[in-house]
Amino acid sequence: MFPTPNTSHLTSESFNDIYEPAEDTFLLLDTLETEHNNLKALRPSVCLEIGCGSGICITFLAQLLGPDSLYLCTDINAKAVDAARATAEANGVLVEPILTDLTACLEHRLKSKVDVLIFNPPYVVTPSDEVGSHGIAASWAGGMRGREVIDRLIPRIPDLLSDSGVFFLVIIKENNQDELEQMMTKHGFRMSVVLSRRSGPEFLSVLKFCRLRS
Repeated sequence: MFPTPNTSHLTSESFNDIYEPAEDTFLLLDTLETEHNNLKALRPSVCLEIGCGSGICITFLAQLLGPDSLYLCTDINAKAVDAARATAEANGVLVEPILTDLTACLEHRLKSKVDVLIFNPPYVVTPSDEVGSHGIAASWAGGMRGREVIDRLIPRIPDLLSDSGVFFLVIIKENNQDELEQMMTKHGFRMSVVLSRRSGPEFLSVLKFCRLRS
């Protein structure tokens, strides 16, 4: 129903340095489209993508929800920050990309203010020493169980999200969905699976987390 953002300004050389949109990207786009009515009903003030890569997902979210929200995105890769800015501009939306590790430079200013948070993390199971680069490897290297970056973010979610905020997380089967649900439940969130899809050897899912209501 909604067109995929135009990324024709990015070349094959661009994707030597940033993550090229792939099946996990498009599953996240499909999730945001599936959730469109729920997201509109939230009337979000602040939307944030962590690990923006090409910027296609935060640009799509801005197209879905319109100009009344503030759209921010972060990446540890400076070339991804530049690409995300270019993608937003090419599609006529306003997005502010920020060079930082996860949400490091935003946590004080965004405390309890993020209404929509999206993260397609580095989830591939790799040796731990591959995690944390500032180049393209940062987009896939997840360390042990593909969870090292995800696990660093999870404790920050309660402070970032607003009372009605939602968090969308892309995972693969090896990341242990049940354990992630248990961890987030302890932080006061309930989980649902929005969409799942097999892509080659990977079984991808997008999880949605909302605060538990008393």
